[in-house]
Amino acid sequence: MLKPPNDENKVLLHSCCAPCSGELMEAMLESGIDYSIFFYNPNIHPEKEYEIRKQENIRFAEQHNIEFIDADYDKDNWFIRTKGMELDPERGRRCTTCFDMRFERTALYAYENDFKVFTSSLGISRWKNMTQINDCGIRAAADYPDLSYWTYNWRKKGGSQRMIEISKRENFYQQEYCGCVYSLRDTNKWRKQNGRETIKIGVKYYE
Repeated sequence: MLKPPNDENKVLLHSCCAPCSGELMEAMLESGIDYSIFFYNPNIHPEKEYEIRKQENIRFAEQHNIEFIDADYDKDNWFIRTKGMELDPERGRRCTTCFDMRFERTALYAYENDFKVFTSSLGISRWKNMTQINDCGIRAAADYPDLSYWTYNWRKKGGSQRMIEISKRENFYQQEYCGCVYSLRDTNKWRKQNGRETIKIGVKYYE
């Protein structure tokens, strides 16, 4: 049974996509935690990719009768925030800036809507630096009284494997890059160098 910080039972879940959040959603449901999904990901480009990821998340939320909060897609602000970091590597300062931006908005919503705890599905991915993500979440929560970021390690106790199993079971759209145009650029560059086809947005490879 999962226990959020300070014995709170209401959690705001920042979701980056359905494949990453599926395990968190089912685990919190099984633990009787009252939670809502907050979808704020202005980093995802192009917009077609953004809409596919969002709609998959909405579909799974509706399936479990979970509130889905659709935040603004203010991609212009994201490009302003990350200006000058276009050539930075994955897990570098651009990613920190991106996490900060998304968690700042999540923390504000949590504070304004009586959530005492928020967390994120970002940390379940093995491609992410969990310490980097947790630091950004803690920093965002610190701006508001009585707000905590839940640093639970969602990968442990088979969490990562269940994430994959749920994705296959639900036939989720599986994105093949982190989300931003720079990640797409770098992933396609690596694919070309290794004789692989470039990413085709919208293809469900579980089918």
